[in-house]
Amino acid sequence: MQKYRTAFGAFVLSLTLLTSMYAQSPVKKNGALRVEGNQVVNHQGVPPQLRGISLSWSVWGGRKYYNAEVVDWLCRDFNINLLRASMAVQPDSGYLKDPVNQKSLITGVVDRAIKRGIYVLIDWHDHNAEQHLKESKEFFKTMAQRYAGTPNVIYEIWNEPERQDWPTIKAYSEEIIREIRAQDSENLIIVGSPHWDQDVDVAAQDPIKGYKNIAYSFHFYASESSHDQRLQKKAELAQEKGLALMVTEWGVGEASGDGKFDRQRTQNWMDWMEKNKLSWVNWNITDKRETTAVLNPGASASGGWKEQDLTPAGQYIRAVLRSHSTRKQ
Repeated sequence: MQKYRTAFGAFVLSLTLLTSMYAQSPVKKNGALRVEGNQVVNHQGVPPQLRGISLSWSVWGGRKYYNAEVVDWLCRDFNINLLRASMAVQPDSGYLKDPVNQKSLITGVVDRAIKRGIYVLIDWHDHNAEQHLKESKEFFKTMAQRYAGTPNVIYEIWNEPERQDWPTIKAYSEEIIREIRAQDSENLIIVGSPHWDQDVDVAAQDPIKGYKNIAYSFHFYASESSHDQRLQKKAELAQEKGLALMVTEWGVGEASGDGKFDRQRTQNWMDWMEKNKLSWVNWNITDKRETTAVLNPGASASGGWKEQDLTPAGQYIRAVLRSHSTRKQ
């Protein structure tokens, strides 16, 4: 009988610890995100400054990491509180050609992130979204119907406009926002800006109006020679004009995703994001031979990575995320 009492006691303790862990989850602590002035804030009106990682394109080599085991490992070992699911749109096997399987990949990851109590970006990973308005509206209508009122979910409606001007981006965004808001009146929506999400100062001159909880994405690559104080100033000007920003993609390398990993420039950008209380997502979970890849070639598709499985970028980002997780949010 004693051994059964001991076993039951261990089970209760394990269940208590598990319950405690989820009670202290990022979403439990921060609640539904909203835009207040020029900041994304939590339910207490305080910028939560979330930090996390982006899955890679949901095709090619990055696709194999779209699973519950990887989400669990990123939460448990990297201590992320924000995950980005980057649904490929145009490439072969992307959404335009394989919508059923792409939706399944995305909802699987999003559902697991919700279960783990973290925030998750549903990213329409497209450079030419204005050409796919019908498909985008259908996709986000479905996502909004599924996740309306779920505070974990953030809609990122256009990954990186390349050469489109702001009027084109704004018109597309208003169409998608209208579609989402018909189903989900509250959850945060992230809008793109010209020139790979760098010209947020241009968007700030004529922002989207008539909708609440709209923020704008801002992207940079820390080691890119042109991504310096001038680019930071663009973001600062946008904030001064009232735009709320979220860094939904940044990398330690150059804009190509490859090139040099300049640690001094990277630290400069890290300090800048801390100063401006910006939430961020690092690019990216893949085992491609590339500077910004977190994983070395052949790294397991189900997490459990050892230090030797991580690239220099991966080791660096993991250390940063783990250091912040020990601080008071």
